[in-house]
Amino acid sequence: MEAARNPWQPEGVKRALIAGGILAAAVLTGLGIRMAVKRVEALETQLEAAGRKTAAMGRQVEEQARLSRTTAQNAAAARDEASRAAEAAANQTTARERAEAARELAEQEARRAKEQEAMSQGELAAMRKRRSQELDRMQEALSRIAPTRRTASGMVVELANDSFHFDFDKADLRPENRELLSRIAGVLLASEGFRIFVYGYTDDTGSEEYNQGLSERRASSVGEYLASAGLPRDVMRVEGFGKSNPRVANTTPQGRQKNRRVEIGIVDSIIQYQGMR
Repeated sequence: MEAARNPWQPEGVKRALIAGGILAAAVLTGLGIRMAVKRVEALETQLEAAGRKTAAMGRQVEEQARLSRTTAQNAAAARDEASRAAEAAANQTTARERAEAARELAEQEARRAKEQEAMSQGELAAMRKRRSQELDRMQEALSRIAPTRRTASGMVVELANDSFHFDFDKADLRPENRELLSRIAGVLLASEGFRIFVYGYTDDTGSEEYNQGLSERRASSVGEYLASAGLPRDVMRVEGFGKSNPRVANTTPQGRQKNRRVEIGIVDSIIQYQGMR
């Protein structure tokens, strides 16, 4: 038999060294791989941190953008509110001006009332006497033209009967009526400080609605003629009362003719009396 080899012989040592080198190389390679894996893991961790930081920065950018939009909306709302406030202030200014004007007017009226109250009884009595004398003069002149009667506030000229009347269902003025109205206008134009009320009436023939319209047309005919004669329209009031307030009973043709009439009321506007109708 062949004798067993001694491992410590040169050939065995060589193999052992080779095997040891291979093992050492393997160990070093394993260490390098683990270090490389750790580096990769470290890089991945850094990348994840960088990603989280980037995401956080993105959220911050979105939040800033949202805040910017909110700020812009708030600014627009503030501008709108300022505009509304300015408009409200302007309206308040206008309201104050109107209130001030109304207050000044009320104060003026109060001053005039106080001035009238301050008028001495003697001055008031003298004025009443002068106005009464003026009414007496007017009544005397008008009575020569048409029936005229005194009232608490002035007088009434009655345009009816034979001196002045309307045909049945008519509102037209006859030629003789125009002449009479011209004479009345002459007396009124010679006087000052009076208001004129022209009231129309009808008899009871026909419906209430129709007679109301007819009475208004009759009063308007007289009022228009007085205005054309020079009497200011702003001192006149024209109104119709239909078949109300008849002068006499509507039982005869003569009575109905008397009720188809116009009355001219004359009221002193300087010495204030109770209103008339």
